[in-house]
Amino acid sequence: MKRINLALQGGGAHGAFTWGVLDRLLEDEEIEIAGISGTSAGALNGAALKAGLVSDGKGNDRDAARANLNWLWQQVAGVQDLRLTHWFAPFAPPTEIYAQVVESSPLYGLMDMASRMVSPYDYGVLYSNPLERVVERFEYDKVCAHTGPAFFVSATNVRTGKIRVFSGDEIGTEAILASGCLPTIFKAVEIHDPKTGQIEAYWDGGYTGNPALFPMFRRDLPADIVIVNINPLSRPEVPRSAIDIHNRVNEISFNSSLFRELRAIQFVHDLIAQGIMDAAQMRNPLLHMIADDDFMRDLSVATKIIPSPVILSRLKEAGRGAADRFLTVHKADLNERETVDLQAMFG
Repeated sequence: MKRINLALQGGGAHGAFTWGVLDRLLEDEEIEIAGISGTSAGALNGAALKAGLVSDGKGNDRDAARANLNWLWQQVAGVQDLRLTHWFAPFAPPTEIYAQVVESSPLYGLMDMASRMVSPYDYGVLYSNPLERVVERFEYDKVCAHTGPAFFVSATNVRTGKIRVFSGDEIGTEAILASGCLPTIFKAVEIHDPKTGQIEAYWDGGYTGNPALFPMFRRDLPADIVIVNINPLSRPEVPRSAIDIHNRVNEISFNSSLFRELRAIQFVHDLIAQGIMDAAQMRNPLLHMIADDDFMRDLSVATKIIPSPVILSRLKEAGRGAADRFLTVHKADLNERETVDLQAMFG
């Protein structure tokens, strides 16, 4: 049995890529998920995964977890059965062209203009968070269960700019909505903080932890952390159009917190390798990554915000393919050695 932790990035509708990754991992009964850290869409995926796994009372109901994830993304897409879209997807335009169509659509144009010129607080009684109708339907007795994987959700404290990690009974509708609260689109989510005794306002966790890795450094969890990355780490060309610049700024912003944690982990690796630090005194995580930057580069901010059923279906298939390739090449490395080359990443 290969025990792993999952670190699930946020990225709006692009979180359907993670849906595909999880769907494939759940097919492999030799993979045990011990911990989950999720931000934004990663928090939604993590909640659906955790609630499904614990349905059998033991934390290993893979069929229920896959069904929960299917339900979640059907709700996000606003369709009853995404299989119909899956059959149509091969006949739709190429992903890059489809993304350009979404970018140039009047709906996205209006949404983009409104987000730049109008505060979500200006809508008054007309304001609503469309994710709330989905998130409030999670089975929180299972999401917060003490059986199954440890589950962590991250959000950003607006007042202090610091990360808050929710776990156990702290996780509810508000915590997950806070984790995905883009401040130009949604009102800040207010939650009581027992440490300060105050009602604190929270924005998207991606600003401070996308996703947070440090909660999974606990000794009772495995050293292996598999990061499901949905924001391209690099792009070969300099963006020149306004929308491409906006898109790349978004990617850099939401990858920055992950890069900081990865660099800190590499620093610890170096200290241990040089004999400066005793490995027994520090948690020395083994990092892995599942990603498909080539596919994700064809998408944009527009496809993050507008959940097109065709794009969601393609994202799921891309995620399944990336997870399958990872298992083929690196499954034997799990619990043995790290497969992310941090030296090359930060060299």
